Amino acid sequence: MVRVTYGAPRHQKKVRWFKQAKGFRGGRSKLWRTVRESVVRAWAYSYRDRRQKKRQFRRLWIVRINAAARMRGMTYSQFINGLKLAEVDLNRKQLSEIAIHDPASFDKLVEEAKSVLA
Repeated sequence: MVRVTYGAPRHQKKVRWFKQAKGFRGGRSKLWRTVRESVVRAWAYSYRDRRQKKRQFRRLWIVRINAAARMRGMTYSQFINGLKLAEVDLNRKQLSEIAIHDPASFDKLVEEAKSVLA
């Protein structure tokens, strides 16, 4: 029987892996075994971090809202509770943007939350 080596398909398969490792440092983009390990690990990190990115942005928005609310004499939790009681339906991303780009509107939201809580 003839010995099959899969020359061309195997080369194409390796080329696909090496393209995935483009930009990695040193042997991580040059050596076949290291490339495979590095790319698989990179895929795992990218899968994990697509989910972590959402958490990190939410944390950032909360920090911004808390800072803006404290400048106006409220804590974050009091502010959010006041908005919920006042039935103001703005998510944290929107509140963060308002706090940064439109302080006058944020002042009104704080007053609204204070009036409901008092």
